[in-house]
Amino acid sequence: MSNMKRIAIVGAGLGGLAAGSLLQKAGFNVQVYEQSPVFSRLGAGIHMGPNVLKVFRRMGIEQQLEDLASHPDFWFSRDGETGEYLSRIPLGEFARKEYGAAYVTVHRGDLQAMQMTSMSPGSIHFGKCLSSVEDSGSDVVLRFQDGSEERADIVIGADGINSKLREHLLGVEAPTYSGWVAHRALIRGEQLRKYNLDFEDCVKWWSEDRHLMVYYTTKSRDEYYYVSGVPHPAWDFKGSFVDSSQQEMLETFGHYHPVVQALIECSESVTKWPLLNRQPLPVWSEGRIVLLGDACHPMKPHMAQGAAMAIEDAAMLTRCLTETGLEDYSTAFRLYEVNRKERASGVQAVSNANTFLRTQEDPAWVYGYDVFAAPLKSEGA
Repeated sequence: MSNMKRIAIVGAGLGGLAAGSLLQKAGFNVQVYEQSPVFSRLGAGIHMGPNVLKVFRRMGIEQQLEDLASHPDFWFSRDGETGEYLSRIPLGEFARKEYGAAYVTVHRGDLQAMQMTSMSPGSIHFGKCLSSVEDSGSDVVLRFQDGSEERADIVIGADGINSKLREHLLGVEAPTYSGWVAHRALIRGEQLRKYNLDFEDCVKWWSEDRHLMVYYTTKSRDEYYYVSGVPHPAWDFKGSFVDSSQQEMLETFGHYHPVVQALIECSESVTKWPLLNRQPLPVWSEGRIVLLGDACHPMKPHMAQGAAMAIEDAAMLTRCLTETGLEDYSTAFRLYEVNRKERASGVQAVSNANTFLRTQEDPAWVYGYDVFAAPLKSEGA
Protein backbone atom coordinates (compact mmCIF):
# COMPACT_ATOMS: atom_id res chain seq x y z
CA MET A 1 0.00 0.00 0.00
CA SER A 2 1.61 3.22 -1.15
CA ASN A 3 2.17 5.89 1.47
CA MET A 4 2.23 8.45 -1.32
CA LYS A 5 -1.55 8.29 -1.60
CA ARG A 6 -3.36 10.41 0.92
CA ILE A 7 -6.72 10.40 2.70
CA ALA A 8 -8.14 13.63 4.12
CA ILE A 9 -10.83 13.54 6.81
CA VAL A 10 -12.89 16.66 7.44
CA GLY A 11 -14.04 16.73 11.06
CA ALA A 12 -12.28 15.56 14.22
CA GLY A 13 -15.37 14.38 16.04
CA LEU A 14 -15.81 10.83 17.29
CA GLY A 15 -16.50 9.38 13.83
CA GLY A 16 -13.71 11.28 12.08
CA LEU A 17 -11.12 10.35 14.68
CA ALA A 18 -12.19 6.71 14.61
CA ALA A 19 -11.76 6.69 10.84
CA GLY A 20 -8.39 8.41 11.11
CA SER A 21 -7.04 6.02 13.72
CA LEU A 22 -8.30 2.84 12.07
CA LEU A 23 -7.09 3.85 8.61
CA GLN A 24 -3.67 4.79 9.94
CA LYS A 25 -3.42 1.43 11.69
CA ALA A 26 -4.34 -0.21 8.37
CA GLY A 27 -1.35 1.52 6.76
CA PHE A 28 -2.96 4.52 5.06
CA ASN A 29 -1.59 8.06 5.06
CA VAL A 30 -4.31 10.08 6.79
CA GLN A 31 -4.66 13.73 7.77
CA VAL A 32 -7.61 15.12 9.75
CA TYR A 33 -8.84 18.72 9.44
CA GLU A 34 -10.96 20.25 12.20
CA GLN A 35 -12.56 23.70 12.13
CA SER A 36 -12.29 24.32 15.91
CA PRO A 37 -9.23 26.42 16.72
CA VAL A 38 -8.06 24.08 19.51
CA PHE A 39 -9.25 20.97 21.29
CA SER A 40 -11.48 21.60 24.30
CA ARG A 41 -13.60 19.39 26.53
CA LEU A 42 -16.84 20.30 24.83
CA GLY A 43 -20.11 18.42 24.79
CA ALA A 44 -21.57 16.34 27.55
CA GLY A 45 -22.27 12.72 28.34
CA ILE A 46 -22.35 9.86 25.87
CA HIS A 47 -23.10 6.12 25.91
CA MET A 48 -20.65 3.70 24.32
CA GLY A 49 -22.06 0.20 23.93
CA PRO A 50 -20.25 -3.10 23.36
CA ASN A 51 -20.64 -2.66 19.60
CA VAL A 52 -18.38 0.40 19.89
CA LEU A 53 -15.97 -0.91 22.53
CA LYS A 54 -15.03 -3.63 20.03
CA VAL A 55 -13.95 -0.88 17.63
CA PHE A 56 -11.99 0.89 20.38
CA ARG A 57 -10.21 -2.41 21.02
CA ARG A 58 -8.79 -2.18 17.49
CA MET A 59 -7.85 1.46 18.10
CA GLY A 60 -5.99 0.54 21.30
CA ILE A 61 -8.05 2.70 23.68
CA GLU A 62 -10.56 0.20 25.09
CA GLN A 63 -8.84 -0.27 28.45
CA GLN A 64 -8.07 3.43 28.83
CA LEU A 65 -11.74 4.20 28.32
CA GLU A 66 -12.84 1.51 30.75
CA ASP A 67 -10.52 2.90 33.41
CA LEU A 68 -12.18 6.33 33.23
CA ALA A 69 -15.80 5.70 32.35
CA SER A 70 -18.82 4.72 34.41
CA HIS A 71 -19.91 1.06 34.13
CA PRO A 72 -23.66 0.77 34.72
CA ASP A 73 -24.91 -2.70 35.60
CA PHE A 74 -28.33 -1.91 34.14
CA TRP A 75 -30.16 0.46 31.88
CA PHE A 76 -33.26 1.26 33.91
CA SER A 77 -36.41 2.69 32.41
CA ARG A 78 -38.81 4.23 34.93
CA ASP A 79 -42.20 5.89 34.80
CA GLY A 80 -41.53 9.59 35.21
CA GLU A 81 -44.41 10.22 37.59
CA THR A 82 -44.69 7.05 39.71
CA GLY A 83 -41.09 5.85 39.53
CA GLU A 84 -42.31 2.36 38.53
CA TYR A 85 -39.68 0.32 36.68
CA LEU A 86 -40.65 -0.26 33.05
CA SER A 87 -37.53 -2.24 32.13
CA ARG A 88 -34.26 -3.47 33.61
CA ILE A 89 -31.81 -4.13 30.77
CA PRO A 90 -28.73 -5.99 32.09
CA LEU A 91 -25.34 -4.50 31.22
CA GLY A 92 -22.17 -4.81 33.34
CA GLU A 93 -20.73 -8.34 33.35
CA PHE A 94 -23.73 -9.56 31.38
CA ALA A 95 -22.73 -7.29 28.49
CA ARG A 96 -19.14 -8.54 28.58
CA LYS A 97 -20.29 -12.15 28.44
CA GLU A 98 -23.19 -11.83 25.99
CA TYR A 99 -22.00 -9.04 23.69
CA GLY A 100 -18.23 -9.36 23.92
CA ALA A 101 -17.35 -6.01 25.51
CA ALA A 102 -18.33 -3.54 28.22
CA TYR A 103 -21.06 -0.91 28.20
CA VAL A 104 -19.86 2.47 29.48
CA THR A 105 -20.98 6.07 29.85
CA VAL A 106 -18.45 8.89 29.66
CA HIS A 107 -17.97 12.58 28.90
CA ARG A 108 -17.75 13.09 25.16
CA GLY A 109 -14.74 15.41 25.47
CA ASP A 110 -12.77 12.85 27.49
CA LEU A 111 -13.50 10.20 24.87
CA GLN A 112 -12.49 12.52 22.05
CA ALA A 113 -9.19 13.25 23.80
CA MET A 114 -8.51 9.51 24.10
CA GLN A 115 -9.22 8.98 20.42
CA MET A 116 -6.75 11.71 19.53
CA THR A 117 -3.99 9.83 21.36
CA SER A 118 -4.57 6.84 19.07
CA MET A 119 -3.57 8.84 16.00
CA SER A 120 -0.09 9.61 14.69
CA PRO A 121 1.38 12.83 16.11
CA GLY A 122 0.92 15.82 13.82
CA SER A 123 -1.89 14.31 11.77
CA ILE A 124 -4.73 16.36 13.31
CA HIS A 125 -4.93 19.98 12.16
CA PHE A 126 -7.07 22.51 14.05
CA GLY A 127 -8.38 25.84 12.79
CA LYS A 128 -9.21 24.35 9.38
CA CYS A 129 -12.72 25.50 8.51
CA LEU A 130 -13.58 24.21 5.04
CA SER A 131 -14.68 26.90 2.59
CA SER A 132 -14.79 24.92 -0.66
CA VAL A 133 -13.94 21.57 -2.19
CA GLU A 134 -13.10 20.60 -5.75
CA ASP A 135 -13.01 17.03 -7.05
CA SER A 136 -10.84 17.23 -10.16
CA GLY A 137 -11.23 13.55 -10.98
CA SER A 138 -7.57 12.85 -10.25
CA ASP A 139 -7.60 14.27 -6.72
CA VAL A 140 -9.58 16.53 -4.38
CA VAL A 141 -8.62 20.08 -3.45
CA LEU A 142 -9.72 21.34 -0.04
CA ARG A 143 -9.66 25.08 0.55
CA PHE A 144 -9.93 26.48 4.06
CA GLN A 145 -10.98 29.85 5.42
CA ASP A 146 -7.46 30.56 6.67
CA GLY A 147 -6.32 30.62 3.04
CA SER A 148 -4.57 27.27 3.10
CA GLU A 149 -5.14 24.49 0.60
CA GLU A 150 -4.67 20.72 0.79
CA ARG A 151 -4.91 17.89 -1.74
CA ALA A 152 -5.92 14.29 -1.17
CA ASP A 153 -6.72 11.18 -3.17
CA ILE A 154 -10.01 10.73 -1.30
CA VAL A 155 -11.89 12.82 1.25
CA ILE A 156 -14.06 11.52 4.08
CA GLY A 157 -16.78 13.88 5.27
CA ALA A 158 -17.16 13.47 9.03
CA ASP A 159 -18.24 17.07 9.52
CA GLY A 160 -21.62 16.57 11.16
CA ILE A 161 -25.22 17.44 10.42
CA ASN A 162 -24.20 20.77 8.84
CA SER A 163 -21.65 19.03 6.64
CA LYS A 164 -19.98 21.18 4.02
CA LEU A 165 -19.07 18.05 2.08
CA ARG A 166 -22.67 16.82 2.08
CA GLU A 167 -23.59 20.24 0.72
CA HIS A 168 -21.02 19.82 -2.04
CA LEU A 169 -22.48 16.45 -3.08
CA LEU A 170 -26.19 17.22 -2.76
CA GLY A 171 -26.59 20.98 -2.73
CA VAL A 172 -27.48 23.43 0.01
CA GLU A 173 -30.30 22.21 2.23
CA ALA A 174 -30.78 23.14 5.86
CA PRO A 175 -31.51 20.36 8.35
CA THR A 176 -35.11 20.14 9.49
CA TYR A 177 -36.22 20.85 13.03
CA SER A 178 -37.71 17.72 14.64
CA GLY A 179 -40.12 19.51 16.94
CA TRP A 180 -38.12 18.46 19.99
CA VAL A 181 -35.49 20.10 22.16
CA ALA A 182 -32.95 18.62 24.56
CA HIS A 183 -32.08 20.20 27.91
CA ARG A 184 -28.58 19.31 29.07
CA ALA A 185 -26.79 19.69 32.38
CA LEU A 186 -23.66 18.35 34.04
CA ILE A 187 -23.95 18.05 37.82
CA ARG A 188 -21.06 17.77 40.24
CA GLY A 189 -21.13 14.65 42.39
CA GLU A 190 -20.82 16.72 45.54
CA GLN A 191 -24.13 18.40 44.67
CA LEU A 192 -25.86 15.01 44.55
CA ARG A 193 -24.45 13.99 47.90
CA LYS A 194 -26.56 16.67 49.56
CA TYR A 195 -29.51 14.34 49.06
CA ASN A 196 -29.81 10.90 50.62
CA LEU A 197 -31.31 9.46 47.45
CA ASP A 198 -30.51 6.63 45.05
CA PHE A 199 -29.22 8.37 41.93
CA GLU A 200 -28.90 5.36 39.64
CA ASP A 201 -25.95 4.88 37.30
CA CYS A 202 -28.04 4.86 34.11
CA VAL A 203 -31.78 5.56 34.07
CA LYS A 204 -34.29 6.97 31.62
CA TRP A 205 -37.43 8.55 33.07
CA TRP A 206 -40.38 8.41 30.67
CA SER A 207 -43.83 9.93 30.33
CA GLU A 208 -46.20 10.16 27.40
CA ASP A 209 -44.59 13.07 25.55
CA ARG A 210 -41.16 13.60 27.15
CA HIS A 211 -38.26 11.90 28.87
CA LEU A 212 -35.09 12.50 30.89
CA MET A 213 -31.98 10.35 30.41
CA VAL A 214 -29.55 10.41 33.35
CA TYR A 215 -26.15 8.78 33.95
CA TYR A 216 -22.68 9.17 35.43
CA THR A 217 -19.82 10.14 33.11
CA THR A 218 -16.92 8.89 35.26
CA LYS A 219 -16.13 5.76 37.24
CA SER A 220 -15.45 7.99 40.27
CA ARG A 221 -19.07 9.23 40.08
CA ASP A 222 -17.96 12.85 40.39
CA GLU A 223 -20.04 13.98 37.42
CA TYR A 224 -23.69 13.20 36.66
CA TYR A 225 -25.37 14.18 33.40
CA TYR A 226 -28.90 14.51 32.15
CA VAL A 227 -30.40 15.15 28.75
CA SER A 228 -34.09 15.59 28.04
CA GLY A 229 -36.34 15.07 25.07
CA VAL A 230 -39.21 17.56 25.13
CA PRO A 231 -41.64 18.73 22.44
CA HIS A 232 -41.23 22.36 21.47
CA PRO A 233 -43.46 23.87 18.77
CA ALA A 234 -40.77 25.77 16.85
CA TRP A 235 -37.08 26.44 17.19
CA ASP A 236 -37.08 30.20 17.51
CA PHE A 237 -33.55 30.82 18.77
CA LYS A 238 -30.32 31.81 17.07
CA GLY A 239 -27.31 29.52 17.24
CA SER A 240 -26.92 25.85 18.10
CA PHE A 241 -28.21 26.20 21.68
CA VAL A 242 -29.52 28.69 24.21
CA ASP A 243 -29.31 28.95 27.95
CA SER A 244 -32.11 27.32 29.89
CA SER A 245 -32.60 27.26 33.66
CA GLN A 246 -33.45 25.23 36.69
CA GLN A 247 -36.80 27.00 36.72
CA GLU A 248 -37.60 25.94 33.16
CA MET A 249 -36.70 22.35 34.03
CA LEU A 250 -38.98 22.43 37.07
CA GLU A 251 -41.80 23.74 34.91
CA THR A 252 -41.14 21.10 32.25
CA PHE A 253 -40.77 18.15 34.63
CA GLY A 254 -42.73 19.41 37.65
CA HIS A 255 -45.01 16.37 37.53
CA TYR A 256 -42.07 13.92 37.69
CA HIS A 257 -40.89 11.76 40.59
CA PRO A 258 -39.18 13.36 43.66
CA VAL A 259 -35.80 11.93 42.61
CA VAL A 260 -36.06 13.89 39.37
CA GLN A 261 -37.05 17.02 41.29
CA ALA A 262 -33.95 16.64 43.47
CA LEU A 263 -31.82 16.14 40.39
CA ILE A 264 -33.13 19.35 38.84
CA GLU A 265 -32.48 21.23 42.07
CA CYS A 266 -28.84 20.12 41.80
CA SER A 267 -28.54 21.69 38.32
CA GLU A 268 -26.27 24.72 38.35
CA SER A 269 -26.28 25.38 34.60
CA VAL A 270 -28.74 24.12 31.96
CA THR A 271 -28.69 24.58 28.19
CA LYS A 272 -31.35 23.83 25.56
CA TRP A 273 -30.62 22.41 22.10
CA PRO A 274 -32.81 21.81 19.03
CA LEU A 275 -32.94 18.23 17.78
CA LEU A 276 -32.42 18.29 14.02
CA ASN A 277 -33.00 15.73 11.27
CA ARG A 278 -32.31 15.19 7.61
CA GLN A 279 -33.99 13.03 5.01
CA PRO A 280 -32.15 9.78 4.10
CA LEU A 281 -29.48 10.45 1.50
CA PRO A 282 -29.85 9.15 -2.06
CA VAL A 283 -26.08 8.54 -2.18
CA TRP A 284 -23.36 8.25 0.46
CA SER A 285 -20.50 9.07 -1.92
CA GLU A 286 -19.71 10.71 -5.20
CA GLY A 287 -16.41 10.63 -7.03
CA ARG A 288 -13.60 10.78 -4.50
CA ILE A 289 -15.76 12.01 -1.59
CA VAL A 290 -17.60 9.81 0.92
CA LEU A 291 -19.68 10.66 4.00
CA LEU A 292 -20.10 9.07 7.41
CA GLY A 293 -21.96 9.65 10.67
CA ASP A 294 -24.20 12.70 11.07
CA ALA A 295 -23.07 14.03 7.70
CA CYS A 296 -24.76 10.96 6.25
CA HIS A 297 -27.54 9.72 8.57
CA PRO A 298 -28.22 12.04 11.53
CA MET A 299 -30.72 10.83 14.09
CA LYS A 300 -32.35 11.93 17.30
CA PRO A 301 -30.22 10.91 20.31
CA HIS A 302 -33.00 8.89 21.96
CA MET A 303 -31.28 5.52 21.40
CA ALA A 304 -27.80 6.68 22.45
CA GLN A 305 -26.39 5.26 19.20
CA GLY A 306 -25.75 8.29 16.97
CA ALA A 307 -22.01 8.48 17.64
CA ALA A 308 -21.87 4.69 17.68
CA MET A 309 -23.16 4.57 14.10
CA ALA A 310 -20.49 7.07 13.03
CA ILE A 311 -17.79 4.92 14.65
CA GLU A 312 -19.19 1.76 13.06
CA ASP A 313 -19.21 3.61 9.72
CA ALA A 314 -15.54 4.43 10.21
CA ALA A 315 -14.70 0.79 10.89
CA MET A 316 -16.66 -0.51 7.90
CA LEU A 317 -15.16 2.09 5.58
CA THR A 318 -11.71 1.03 6.78
CA ARG A 319 -12.56 -2.62 6.10
CA CYS A 320 -13.73 -1.81 2.59
CA LEU A 321 -10.74 0.37 1.69
CA THR A 322 -8.39 -2.30 3.04
CA GLU A 323 -10.22 -4.88 0.96
CA THR A 324 -9.96 -2.98 -2.33
CA GLY A 325 -6.94 -0.74 -1.84
CA LEU A 326 -7.07 3.02 -2.26
CA GLU A 327 -6.63 2.71 -6.03
CA ASP A 328 -10.11 1.15 -6.25
CA TYR A 329 -11.77 3.59 -3.86
CA SER A 330 -15.00 3.68 -5.90
CA THR A 331 -15.60 -0.03 -5.26
CA ALA A 332 -14.77 0.48 -1.59
CA PHE A 333 -17.32 3.30 -1.33
CA ARG A 334 -20.03 1.15 -2.91
CA LEU A 335 -19.22 -1.76 -0.60
CA TYR A 336 -19.28 0.57 2.39
CA GLU A 337 -22.75 1.87 1.56
CA VAL A 338 -24.12 -1.62 0.86
CA ASN A 339 -22.78 -2.89 4.17
CA ARG A 340 -23.88 0.07 6.31
CA LYS A 341 -27.11 1.48 4.92
CA GLU A 342 -29.54 -1.11 6.28
CA ARG A 343 -28.12 -1.09 9.82
CA ALA A 344 -27.68 2.67 10.06
CA SER A 345 -31.17 3.28 8.66
CA GLY A 346 -32.67 0.74 11.07
CA VAL A 347 -31.04 2.35 14.09
CA GLN A 348 -32.03 5.79 12.81
CA ALA A 349 -35.70 4.73 12.57
CA VAL A 350 -35.82 3.23 16.08
CA SER A 351 -33.95 6.18 17.56
CA ASN A 352 -36.28 8.71 15.96
CA ALA A 353 -39.30 6.74 17.20
CA ASN A 354 -37.96 6.90 20.79
CA THR A 355 -39.04 3.40 21.80
CA PHE A 356 -35.70 1.69 22.49
CA LEU A 357 -35.54 -0.08 25.90
CA ARG A 358 -38.68 1.60 27.20
CA THR A 359 -40.04 -1.86 27.94
CA GLN A 360 -38.17 -5.11 28.51
CA GLU A 361 -36.54 -6.19 25.25
CA ASP A 362 -33.42 -7.86 23.92
CA PRO A 363 -30.93 -5.27 22.60
CA ALA A 364 -28.53 -7.89 21.21
CA TRP A 365 -29.17 -6.70 17.64
CA VAL A 366 -27.50 -3.43 18.62
CA TYR A 367 -24.93 -4.35 21.28
CA GLY A 368 -23.93 -7.79 19.97
CA TYR A 369 -22.97 -6.47 16.55
CA ASP A 370 -19.28 -6.67 15.61
CA VAL A 371 -18.50 -4.54 12.58
CA PHE A 372 -15.24 -6.42 11.98
CA ALA A 373 -16.84 -9.88 12.10
CA ALA A 374 -19.98 -9.12 10.07
CA PRO A 375 -19.78 -10.86 6.65
CA LEU A 376 -19.16 -8.36 3.86
CA LYS A 377 -22.09 -8.15 1.46
CA SER A 378 -21.26 -7.84 -2.23
CA GLU A 379 -22.16 -4.75 -4.24
CA GLY A 380 -25.27 -6.39 -5.68
CA ALA A 381 -26.63 -7.53 -2.32
